[in-house]
Amino acid sequence: MNAELSSVRRRARIHAALGDPARLAIVDTLTVGDASPGEIARDLDLPTNLVAHHVKVLQDAGLVVRTRSEGDRRRTYLRLEAGALASLTPPSLREVPRVVFVCTHNSARSQLAAALWTRRGTVPAASAGTDPADRVHPRAVACARRHGLVIDATGTAHVADVVRDTDLVVAVCDNAHEDLTQEARPGARPRLHWSVPAPADTDAAFEAAFAELATRVDRLAPAVQGSVAR
Repeated sequence: MNAELSSVRRRARIHAALGDPARLAIVDTLTVGDASPGEIARDLDLPTNLVAHHVKVLQDAGLVVRTRSEGDRRRTYLRLEAGALASLTPPSLREVPRVVFVCTHNSARSQLAAALWTRRGTVPAASAGTDPADRVHPRAVACARRHGLVIDATGTAHVADVVRDTDLVVAVCDNAHEDLTQEARPGARPRLHWSVPAPADTDAAFEAAFAELATRVDRLAPAVQGSVAR
């Protein structure tokens, strides 16, 4: 009975937090990608102090967590708490012809995400890097193989050679996200951002990154089901 009451109270806090239109809009924004408080303020046209208030309410309700950027350490990003997703419906992303996953070196996270998407999604996938390495990291290749996926060890590419205007671009690391959103590179602006930490050079770290990417892919895939492939 106490467990049931605790669950009811938690759900009540979540419903109360989502009762404000601005907070619901923030959760919608975070359903398929991470964002900084400043990005939310800009995208939703809200004062930064009001965004700070709403974010605190969402954090207190267990809906949102805050992480520090691996790129600019002064910046923080907000992400939706995975355990709260069961009661949320992600927004639909229509007419997505292709999904392109981008990280800095196109040697690990973006490669794994594209491989996962190819198995899970219904539209084509590709990957690229803002500063691509010569080869895919051997641990990424091995990690994919352990999960029945195949990655071309020499198949890295630069965003300029891969990304098209119609692609849904998903930056899977903070540095790539921040690089692509520079005003000097408006043509490669990402539409989604996943703040997935860079894996350390251990199999366990690559498995953790793979698990995080798999969760993100599973969350995004239903939002693009039925999209028009061109």
